[in-house]
Amino acid sequence: MPRLLPVDDCDLAEDFDPTVPPRTPQEYLKRVQIEAARCPDVVVAQIDPKKLRKKQTVNIACFLRFPDVSLPPKDTPQRSSGSSSKWPISQPFVRYKMSLNKHRSHWRSQHLDSNVTMPKSEDEEGWKKFCLGERIYSEIDALSDNENLGIDYIKVGFPPLLSIVSRMNQATVTSVLEYLISWFGEKKFTPELGRWLYALLACLEKPLLPEAHSLIRQLARRCSEVRVLEENKNEEQISALNLIICLVSRYFDQRDLADEPS
Repeated sequence: MPRLLPVDDCDLAEDFDPTVPPRTPQEYLKRVQIEAARCPDVVVAQIDPKKLRKKQTVNIACFLRFPDVSLPPKDTPQRSSGSSSKWPISQPFVRYKMSLNKHRSHWRSQHLDSNVTMPKSEDEEGWKKFCLGERIYSEIDALSDNENLGIDYIKVGFPPLLSIVSRMNQATVTSVLEYLISWFGEKKFTPELGRWLYALLACLEKPLLPEAHSLIRQLARRCSEVRVLEENKNEEQISALNLIICLVSRYFDQRDLADEPS
């Protein structure tokens, strides 16, 4: 079958004008080349998180609820005393964990976006940057006005989406948990850190590996220490710390780390 637009090697006329409709195949191809050359090498999408939030699935919304709200579950009375002794096991956490286990194969099969490159399990600094973002990792206080126009996950950290955590086996989950707890041992608590700690706790499988058992106890103790320092200063952060202590002490049966009933 003959080619639809046979193109011979020939020069264009000197009066060629790329702004007018092409008259020959050669002019058409030349116009395509000019338009392609004008395209930037890198294009950054300006994303409105409010519009995306309406289209998110229930699973992803549940995942992001912890860092965005950092408050006790709705069915749990908030306690200003900073104690988690009367907190029941967080039902949203249990539901999320069940959903994760049920749909793990599906989410694992989903392709990651081209800008998502998960670090290797042994890459401690890579995982810290991946989870927390370069802004927190490098201790930059705020983003510039230009950077606020869109979401740059390299700078603000990747959220623990199901398509990401479903690819992590127990060894990787334990390693990343260790990296972040080590970071938390010297740095302040942030929403980015909180959402990943919450997600990794949900990924842990019972019975716990010895390393995981030691790590979550270390995490609960660190939360208790930070909570004392934050007493009467940041109510939302205290509530978030209470939630982690509650999950470790009650869901993972580390009862000796639970707050004494008041």
